[in-house]
Amino acid sequence: MADESPKKIELGVYQRPEDASKITATEMIAAILSLVWLAMTAGYFMIVGTGTSEGGFDSIRFVMMIIAIFMPIAMIWVGALAVRASVTMREESRRLQAAISAMRQAYLSGQQGGSNATVEKKLEEIAAAQRKTESTLATFTSIRPGQTPAEDKLAIPAPALIEDQASLALGTPSESLAPPLSVADFIKAMNFPETAEDKEGFRALRRALSDRKVSQLIHAAQDVLTLLSQDGIYMDDLRPDRAKPEIWRRFAKGERGHAVASLGGVRDRSSLALASARMKQDAIFRDAVHHFLRKFDKTFAEFEQTATDEEIAALSDCRTARAFMLLGRVTGTFD
Repeated sequence: MADESPKKIELGVYQRPEDASKITATEMIAAILSLVWLAMTAGYFMIVGTGTSEGGFDSIRFVMMIIAIFMPIAMIWVGALAVRASVTMREESRRLQAAISAMRQAYLSGQQGGSNATVEKKLEEIAAAQRKTESTLATFTSIRPGQTPAEDKLAIPAPALIEDQASLALGTPSESLAPPLSVADFIKAMNFPETAEDKEGFRALRRALSDRKVSQLIHAAQDVLTLLSQDGIYMDDLRPDRAKPEIWRRFAKGERGHAVASLGGVRDRSSLALASARMKQDAIFRDAVHHFLRKFDKTFAEFEQTATDEEIAALSDCRTARAFMLLGRVTGTFD
């Protein structure tokens, strides 16, 4: 844009205006005065000439007549041309001044725009680098000797038998018949299937539902996600700030307040406002939220005991964890 402005300004200054060849009011007045003067002198000589004595050709008298006739006309047109030249010079001066001002403004705008663009670009680069660093720190994997692969490691430690636990005829607990839930399946189940064709997601979800504790959390998460979708709040639309795994571990160990405030990384104002308003107005939604938060808190506390930082980071990016961040912030869990 800055390169095109000087060209346009230059053409505007050095090109003659379209109406430069048109007859102006000054020239019209000069023409009328000339005709009036010619008419007056012709009448005068016609009247005076009838009473003069005849004689030879008088060159001096002829010259005086020519001067008397055409000198005023010449003076009229000299004045008209002077007026037109003055108007033209004023117009050119105004156009030149406007062109200079426009060129100066374009130059200053280009300098300022370039400086602002440079500053904005630097700020964007710094912000991008900061986000990349935070993301790298959040997904930092703690290396432990003999670490069990996520496909084989159990997500939730095997619960101790309780007195009222249902048993089979031979005394075997019903949960022991289901295959143990791995960390990989647990994380996939917490994110729910992506599409109707996500066979791996449905397989992980079926395995998670066979675990008594995890199935309770899945049902609670499904309830709140369904209720949130009624207000147009979908977890895929949220982009929360990711907290470090150590913050999640502090929360699992019971820390609250400022130490774990970064877990409430959801910044979407409309989602926060809609969820907060429904918490105050809808008792069913409020009960479902509190039930979900309790189940997530309890299940994550057990999951954290054996999970690595990488596994915690992966879990924090699933739909269930995003719902926990959103509703935890709305209810003041992280305050």
